[in-house]
Amino acid sequence: MQYPESESSFLEFKRQLPKNDQIVKTIIGFCNRFGGKIIIGVDNDRTIVGVADKDVECMMETLDKTIYESTAPPIIPLIYTRTMHDKTVVCIEVSKGMNKPYYRRSEGLDKGVYIRVGRTTLRANEDLREELKWQSRGKTYDALPVYQASEGDLDKKKLEEFFNTRKGRPKVQITDELLEAYEIIIREHGRVFPTVAGILLFGSEPQRYFSEGVTICTHFAGIEGREALATKDCLGTLFEQYHEVKTFILSRLYHSFSIKGFKRHEMLEMPEVALREVILNMLVHRNYHIMSPSKISIYDNRIEFFSPGDFPGPLDVNNLLEGMSFLRNPVICRAFREAHLIEKLGTGLIALFNSYVQMDLPSPQVVEGTNFVKCVLPRSTPDTTRLRPKEGLPKALKSVYDLFGVADVVSVSRVMDALKIPRSTAGRRLSELVKAGLIVKQGGGRSAGYIILGGRGLGTKA
Repeated sequence: MQYPESESSFLEFKRQLPKNDQIVKTIIGFCNRFGGKIIIGVDNDRTIVGVADKDVECMMETLDKTIYESTAPPIIPLIYTRTMHDKTVVCIEVSKGMNKPYYRRSEGLDKGVYIRVGRTTLRANEDLREELKWQSRGKTYDALPVYQASEGDLDKKKLEEFFNTRKGRPKVQITDELLEAYEIIIREHGRVFPTVAGILLFGSEPQRYFSEGVTICTHFAGIEGREALATKDCLGTLFEQYHEVKTFILSRLYHSFSIKGFKRHEMLEMPEVALREVILNMLVHRNYHIMSPSKISIYDNRIEFFSPGDFPGPLDVNNLLEGMSFLRNPVICRAFREAHLIEKLGTGLIALFNSYVQMDLPSPQVVEGTNFVKCVLPRSTPDTTRLRPKEGLPKALKSVYDLFGVADVVSVSRVMDALKIPRSTAGRRLSELVKAGLIVKQGGGRSAGYIILGGRGLGTKA
């Protein structure tokens, strides 16, 4: 019998209690993010194996003490047992911490802070440690003051244009009280400073203070490699970057035309709503404290969007389509919403994926890495068109087949991660595609990979 949920940012399975202190690191990772649960007695494939009665008693006596003494600030977990199909499992549950960052005492604050990224627990770097400190104080980075700047670094014309073009709002006089209410400026010790959001949204020279607050767009030849056909550094405010990025990408994509009646209709090779949502998400939700630019890479078969920072809030690849919305940069988000660039929060990703279903294209891929999020949008080129499955291919197999639109080689693990299915199910569906003559297998064992029949896949290695 299998556990009803899959591993995620909030849930981890252990067949048995680890002999090392990995469980303490995982508990710290949960507390530093949004809470979570460890289930001991469940295998990686969700099979419930249970814990022996003698081991259950030992765990209940020692685990809470071990976790409490190994962590700082001290973490007090909730430990309990559950009986599932006549087998006992031990659950260790912790809430989102209020005194971040939590760390392992033996390693200290510099090396002992851990965070949960997807199904993995990782050591936090300096940028992440700083962000955890702001979170514990109820602050967001975009609302912090830029002490090196002054109110004169804000462009008055840009401010006037923004405030006087808001839908359904009367024209207003730009006052310090208004700018404070929008957290564009902040007063401290009798002085006025622009905030991070103020500089990024309305600064006369945003890159003077945020040199990496830019978006680099590059069009590469082929489906891999680094031969650049064109590149553009999109600078200026976030509003200006949005329009520059969109213009550059649209200039590199294919457009088709048709005549209906007396009107000419233009159609882009990929859903424009998807393009818009990914660009906006990149600009609004990225972590501007990280000294790294956003990057967009255009290939013959896909566009890759690379954004510094992990998912804001308790999001992961399992719940992206549930309509939840969490803001890393609420000041920036409010400005984009009042500028009519963002509409209803929480619906953008749903619209993105639905638009690809409507155009019958391989599904977009979203990957959360260590301090970055990457989104891959397949293009509707002759190469990707051949990926459309044959008539009548079952939906379960189509979802696996779509993964070949953005990867050279698809492994069983890749299918498991993308579709949240057990290893046995992933292997069986790949085997069915092999039998159907759509893909071929390369190698053996757990290192085996699958490629499109008659050649390589269409992206970077999965």
